[in-house]
Amino acid sequence: MKISFVSNHAVSKALSYQLTRLQNDMMKAQQEISSGKYADVGLALGARTGQVVALDRDIERLQGLQVSNGLVSARIDVTTTALKRLTTQADALMSALNVGGNGNTIEVLRAAGKTALETLTGALNSSHNGEYIFSGINTDVEPITDYFSPGADNKAAFDQAFQDHFGFPQTDPQAQDITAAEMTTFLEDVIEPMFLGNVPGGWQDNWSKATDQGVTNRIGLNETAETTLSANMQGVRKLAMASTIVADLLDGVLNSGARDAVISHARNLVGESVADINQSTAQLGLVDKRIDDANERIKMQVDIFKMSLGNLQNVDTYEASTRVNNLLAQIETSYALTARIQRLSLLNYL
Repeated sequence: MKISFVSNHAVSKALSYQLTRLQNDMMKAQQEISSGKYADVGLALGARTGQVVALDRDIERLQGLQVSNGLVSARIDVTTTALKRLTTQADALMSALNVGGNGNTIEVLRAAGKTALETLTGALNSSHNGEYIFSGINTDVEPITDYFSPGADNKAAFDQAFQDHFGFPQTDPQAQDITAAEMTTFLEDVIEPMFLGNVPGGWQDNWSKATDQGVTNRIGLNETAETTLSANMQGVRKLAMASTIVADLLDGVLNSGARDAVISHARNLVGESVADINQSTAQLGLVDKRIDDANERIKMQVDIFKMSLGNLQNVDTYEASTRVNNLLAQIETSYALTARIQRLSLLNYL
């Protein structure tokens, strides 16, 4: 009969290997308890691991849309605030113009026109997160040229248009001979195309660096929306023209008939501009509502995907806790056996 060689060292090493495996299993079980998920999803799910990866990717993409929509909504809020500034200033200018026809001083009217033009420039040059909100897709370019800055192109173009039409500058004494009909013709045939049309040397050459096309954002998986307004919209141009002719033409030596023609024309423009700006504000509000609805749909999709993901990779924490307790008991037993085996020696039997 053959007796195999056995040593207490070999038995001890075998128990050590077993102890290491038990400790690793307990670490994984403790991790599952704390995270609520399988420690090794690939090992636990096998071929279904691809579903977990796909769901994770879809959830991340939807949450990215939620973040993007939050930024877009904040930009819309800033835009709406700027539009309210425009309508408030337009109302103030209209009040001054209405009183102006009843003997208001020219200086008060000019000041109202200048204030309206400065407010318009400041509002349209507003920025949010480093981007100009009324620049269309040229978000890194300030859209409106300040009419009162030294050497401004729009101011120079306006003065040149007056001189080309009448043959003398606004400050020339001959300006007091301009009739109401002549001033109306100048405003309708020369100035209006510069502001409201696309003539060379007009709005988009000397006033605005914005594009007509606004920024389009994806607000849902299959939905996009144009989420910005342009400084080139008609309501803005009309308010700019009204403010400019009041601030600039009333600064000269016009007679009362020509001044009344300017005031009447400005009054009509301001009324139209307020209606146009309010319509643009309403359209922007509809876009904001679409974003809110899209966020609701996205939230529901994320919740569904998270539930499906949880069904795949979540563990039963009670079962994992039981497994930890069992493993702990086995480890304690292994420690005890290892200690007893290491104390075995032939000297004890001699």
